[in-house]
Amino acid sequence: MTDRALVVVRAGALTTVQDRGRPGHAHLGVPRSGALDGPAAALVNRLVGNPPEAAVLETTLNGCAVRPRSAVTAAVGGAPCPVTVDGRPVAWGTPVRVPAGSVLDIGSAVSGVRGYLAVAGGIAVDPVLGSRSTDLLSGLGPPPLTDGTVLPLGHPVAPHARVDAAPHPAPPAELILHVTLGPRDDWFTQDAIRTFTSRPYRVSASSNRIGLRTEGPALERAFPGELPSEGMVLGAVQVPPDGRPVIFLADHPTTGGYPVIAVVRTPDLPPAAQAAPGTPVRFIPVRHR
Repeated sequence: MTDRALVVVRAGALTTVQDRGRPGHAHLGVPRSGALDGPAAALVNRLVGNPPEAAVLETTLNGCAVRPRSAVTAAVGGAPCPVTVDGRPVAWGTPVRVPAGSVLDIGSAVSGVRGYLAVAGGIAVDPVLGSRSTDLLSGLGPPPLTDGTVLPLGHPVAPHARVDAAPHPAPPAELILHVTLGPRDDWFTQDAIRTFTSRPYRVSASSNRIGLRTEGPALERAFPGELPSEGMVLGAVQVPPDGRPVIFLADHPTTGGYPVIAVVRTPDLPPAAQAAPGTPVRFIPVRHR
């Protein structure tokens, strides 16, 4: 058995393997998946000398703990949190050397939602359709981690970064989502459109990797009935029968029958990964020139 491996000591609320995902398979009914906060995942990979496509661990709210079988270089980023090695505090957001057999513990998020752990060499589980990402909707990729899971590691390919600290954007105090209205905004009344683009919403505690659910004023339909199922894209803002918008994230379904009132611009989606329940949300319409 190789000593290039991590043993999961504490799996946390939800910890999954993620990379840049498997886009391009929607015609097969396969979601894109991948790290919800792509820039944070890319940064921790860069800190340990990994290529951007290397797989990392994505934690949710209360982190996780792992024990490497051999000495490794690791970095934790994303949601700010305490990090320890064998109970001793170490730096968050910088490369850290973890001895063989020591426990690297990623604590609960101080702010934000999702943390990212990169290890030099990357998480080397078998890829499925070109990606090592866990997909909660389709079940592709490795299952969410449980205590005792053993994760193989690749071999380092480049020196780790030599920095005292790396810049990480703070989790949003207010989530601003720029949206292009449509394709089904005509399914809603003009009052509903005004409400959607002017009234504040809040992030719901029922949000997950599939979609960020909101709480706030319900959006009124212009007429009854349902759409035939049609293709869905990353960032689509779908409105289910309760009238509260849902923003589709990385594990979103590839088709759906509820009307899409708007689509969020891609650069606004990483902050959505770090928006904790209760965070205010505003939808700002943009126009194409």
